[in-house]
Amino acid sequence: MDVVEALTSRRSVRAFRDTPVSEETVRQILRDASRSPSGGNLQPWRVIVVAGEEKDAITKAAQATLFANPAGEEGEHPIYPKPLGEPYRSRRFKVGEDLYASMGVPREDKAARFAWVAENFTFFGAPVGLFFVTRKSFGHGQWAHMGMLMQSIALRAEAEGLGTCMQEAWAMVRNTLHGHFALEEDELLYCGMALGHPDTDAPVNQWRSERDPLDAWSEFRGF
Repeated sequence: MDVVEALTSRRSVRAFRDTPVSEETVRQILRDASRSPSGGNLQPWRVIVVAGEEKDAITKAAQATLFANPAGEEGEHPIYPKPLGEPYRSRRFKVGEDLYASMGVPREDKAARFAWVAENFTFFGAPVGLFFVTRKSFGHGQWAHMGMLMQSIALRAEAEGLGTCMQEAWAMVRNTLHGHFALEEDELLYCGMALGHPDTDAPVNQWRSERDPLDAWSEFRGF
């Protein structure tokens, strides 16, 4: 698989098979992805990989936290800015509606939608979860470099025949996970990622989000 194929085939997988992924496979993916760009070679990231009983324990902890506080623990770093202006608000609304439509979940079925959101905290059935940690004292540049690492992991997983889903939803239990992983005071858990074998038969994995045409978001000068 070449880079173009990996880029165009990658999608957010939201249903996984229970086929195991070996520790060595994950290690190799991370080793290769570590060649991601890093300004000043700071490598401003830490990745915590969970599977088996540890993954189950995190799922239970997240569910307990959200049962007690459905609003979550986003704190000073919310998933989306508030208020969210246009055109970003409309894009977010549309992708949500399209996602539920792909599964046949109507807008008025609040219970089904809530149940689907809760699937985030089971990693959508993936056998492996990854958590990305940076430092509160870092700036926006370092956050960007960690994002490059995440993209590299997703593309390297694609080349391995695996799927991923980057999950900012884990920010809703950021404080809980901070304590669970015994992170340092200056450390900040940014988000999670599900990793595993995609369930290609699941309707949600047949759907892909739209992208605006190139001319809507790019500007060429001097050509």
